[in-house]
Amino acid sequence: MGIFVVQEHHGKRLHWDFRLEIGGVLKSWAVPKGPSLDPARRRLAIRVPDHDLEHAEYEGIIPEGMYGAGPVLIWDKGAFEIPGEKPAASGLREGNLTFELHGQILRGVFTLVRLGTRDRAESWLLIKKADTHARRGWRTPVLLTPARRKKLKESSPPCSLKES
Repeated sequence: MGIFVVQEHHGKRLHWDFRLEIGGVLKSWAVPKGPSLDPARRRLAIRVPDHDLEHAEYEGIIPEGMYGAGPVLIWDKGAFEIPGEKPAASGLREGNLTFELHGQILRGVFTLVRLGTRDRAESWLLIKKADTHARRGWRTPVLLTPARRKKLKESSPPCSLKES
């Protein structure tokens, strides 16, 4: 079992950073519309660089001038497991990774399916499987409120980069 975290990221555009602990790092995807519990809503997930495990705990406001500037909060986190004997790294390489999430919001079986590469960005689909945790018509909630934003402190994430 590994950890997963989803961070709501209010950068240039609102998106959710979906991260799975695989091979000692957080394999990461930017999901523009956020993950869904509705199996009918397949979500585009753009592969982004791996992050250090300590990034799973990051909440704060990334300062202006840094890559990803803006508020980041933990939207959901928990554990995940890979059903069967196939290692997660194999599923990633093959472009088809099925896993079960045990979070506060996201629960049940999901699949990431690689669509292809365009302009050096890997496009994937994040798909919720129809199981007892699926919710038809479910909408991804935005959790950043003015009160919660006030509690966030400006800080650089563990793997911060200057914007170029």
